[in-house]
Amino acid sequence: MKIAVDTHTHTIASSHAYSTVDELAAAAAQRGLSMLCITDHAPGLMDSPHLLHFMNYHVLDREIAGVSMLYGVELNIMDRHGKLDMPEEVLEKQDLCIASYHEMCTTPGTRKDNTRAYLAAMNCPYVDIIGHPDDGRVPVDFEALVKEAKETGVLLEVNNASLKSAHYRLNTRENLVTMLTLCQQYQVPVVLGSDAHYRSAVGDFQCVLSLLEAMDFPGELVANTSVEKFRRCLRRFSTNGAGHIRKESHATSTPL
Repeated sequence: MKIAVDTHTHTIASSHAYSTVDELAAAAAQRGLSMLCITDHAPGLMDSPHLLHFMNYHVLDREIAGVSMLYGVELNIMDRHGKLDMPEEVLEKQDLCIASYHEMCTTPGTRKDNTRAYLAAMNCPYVDIIGHPDDGRVPVDFEALVKEAKETGVLLEVNNASLKSAHYRLNTRENLVTMLTLCQQYQVPVVLGSDAHYRSAVGDFQCVLSLLEAMDFPGELVANTSVEKFRRCLRRFSTNGAGHIRKESHATSTPL
């Protein structure tokens, strides 16, 4: 299976990452990717960039080293009601928004608590992807998550770093098998992300592709096998990333 888009990468603006935008784009070109998404951590995480970082994305090139670029954010779910750490005025200008649970921002609750937080975040009209929902330290009702993904059009991420090197996550393979089985049952697409924090990890999907192959997971349910398919699978529809399908939101975002 050929993956055309890496949807989840971090630059040195997230100070626990180690490469620049240009370095990530060059790595994407070397890997044969057609599109790269820059998704630095939102300000709720302790070493993340200021809001101005996300407000100034317009100065960056839309194509670097022959690779189409999208610029967005990995949001933090800040409480058990799905609060997100970026104001709507900034969220609406992002090309792509991932919402993830990070224990440094929110202490995990019960399975019911965590599921409620994820579902609320998925109902924020700017959230496109749920990032690494595979961490067993944040137990979740995967059937509820998959059903909500089908209802909202939010993509669930299969995170390569979770399988490759994220020793601080728990039971990721078992949880991904559960989630992918349900996605196949309900015909819900997923997206593969490298979660690269250094250039050599950009476009590295080896671990997740091996898992999909072992499960005989259908390629038609993988959203980022082409740029065109990825755009079709996003909730937003725009050639320049400025538009978004809006719906009533049950999540809240941090005000300016």
